[in-house]
Amino acid sequence: MSLSVAMPDRRVRATAAVVVAAVLVVLSVVFACAVGAVHIPPGDVIDGLLDRSDPVTRQIVWQIRFPRALVAALVGANLGIAGVLLQGITRNPLGDPHILGFSAGAGVAAVGLLRVAPEVPLALVPAAAFGGALASAALVYALAWRGGISPVRFALAGVAVAALFTALSTALIATSKLFTQAALAFLAGGLYQRGWEHVHQVWPYTLVGGLIALIVADSLNVLALGDDVARGLGMRVERTRALLAALAAVLTGAAVAVVGLVAFVGLVVPHIARLLVGSDQRVVLPLSALLGALLLVLSDSIARVVVAPGEIPVGIITAIVGAPVLLILIRTRT
Repeated sequence: MSLSVAMPDRRVRATAAVVVAAVLVVLSVVFACAVGAVHIPPGDVIDGLLDRSDPVTRQIVWQIRFPRALVAALVGANLGIAGVLLQGITRNPLGDPHILGFSAGAGVAAVGLLRVAPEVPLALVPAAAFGGALASAALVYALAWRGGISPVRFALAGVAVAALFTALSTALIATSKLFTQAALAFLAGGLYQRGWEHVHQVWPYTLVGGLIALIVADSLNVLALGDDVARGLGMRVERTRALLAALAAVLTGAAVAVVGLVAFVGLVVPHIARLLVGSDQRVVLPLSALLGALLLVLSDSIARVVVAPGEIPVGIITAIVGAPVLLILIRTRT
């Protein structure tokens, strides 16, 4: 009787968490459209989105703030999903695109392109970042391979690659003054002047990658049981781990290509999701996507107003917010 009661309660709790997170994401987008150099009441924000406001308000809301908030939400969702995938395949609570080198690979590729060809069109920088993330994932996998992939070797190889690529990015910046400002802005992460073109650039990866992640959620649950048990259940463990790592790299590359390097989102968000709903990846994945979107939208809103009329890189805000949250989780769960 107790088991039959617990299961519906768990489903209700999971559903409630996802619904509440989705509502909070919507409210955070409205908040992001309201705050700034020109304050717009929430009611006027809704009117601007529905084309019922004056032209100036609609221009600010629809052409400037709303697409930027959408980019933040999509990138946050990407990083949240990628964090769940990497923590699942490595069975390591520190699994994160930033820590395991995926983001660093994207960063060194983008900075390297600017270093070698400083006059290159900025439109090519995202393509370089995307390729760098995929190449970094392949390198981590190759270094960790020894007749198979163990979670420990994968995590250690990722940390080593992250350190190497971060050092290379720093060296490239230190040896050139021509592109220091652009490179530093990319490495710190930011959504300055992000608009509809960036929404169109990232949303297909979020949609397709998110759907694939939900489809393979059961595979993550099986991997959590250990490689031997997974093989006993008929899973091709190495192939599954490689495909999941590639999916995490694609999501990370799409995110980094648009906003640069943003830390802590993929690390902290999955832990918060598991704290709320347990370890079932079928629920953790969508909740992490929503919480990642919420974290990045709110962080970008803070980044725009904390030093108004200027702004600071959103990666600084996510680090300031993420580090204490991670410490609290460590204190309460370990």
